Amino acid sequence: MTLFLHPSKPASPWASSRDRLKRLASAIAALTIGLALATLSQSAFAAWDLQQLMDALAQNKSGHATFVEKKYIAVLEQPVESSGELLYTAPDGLEKRTLKPKPEAMVVNGGELLIERGRQKHRLQLQAYPELAAFIDSIRGTLAGDRKALERNYRLSLEGTADRWTLQLLPLNEKMLAVIQRISIAGARDQVRSIEIVQADGDRSLMTIEKLAAP
Repeated sequence: MTLFLHPSKPASPWASSRDRLKRLASAIAALTIGLALATLSQSAFAAWDLQQLMDALAQNKSGHATFVEKKYIAVLEQPVESSGELLYTAPDGLEKRTLKPKPEAMVVNGGELLIERGRQKHRLQLQAYPELAAFIDSIRGTLAGDRKALERNYRLSLEGTADRWTLQLLPLNEKMLAVIQRISIAGARDQVRSIEIVQADGDRSLMTIEKLAAP
């Protein structure tokens, strides 16, 4: 996988794993975009266009949702299913906490990525992986409602109506496109119903998200 090659510093055996970093990129994409869109207000759809969507995202300061994710992998007959919680805190705090089948946490905070599996903790400094940093920053652009930043990394396409819509994100960077073919988000009004990530190798993941009410 070319997206995360050539770090400026020697990577650990875990960090240098192509397959794990590919899954990591997909997971981050689903986490951040899902949280951003799951917290839209009803007013975001008063004038239905892409800019209206971005304006609504710019108002988002935090999000909390549950997720169920199914990963369809060519070498497996059945999809791999997981579930847990997603959290976002502006401007750059992201968390994906898997509860089933096994506890796992993925936390992006500023320029650092932390993975926790049981007692094991792995840290990545994003500055050592320029393409990965650009990927995450482009998703942060979605959370911030920064259309210009988002369009530097994706070609955006919004289809449908407020009652049934689909947002397509197609990577522009060749290295990113070598990993992720497209991201499709489907929903109705202010509710995201599904997020599909199709990888260049044909594997894909489908995440359904349900926003949790504020306490």
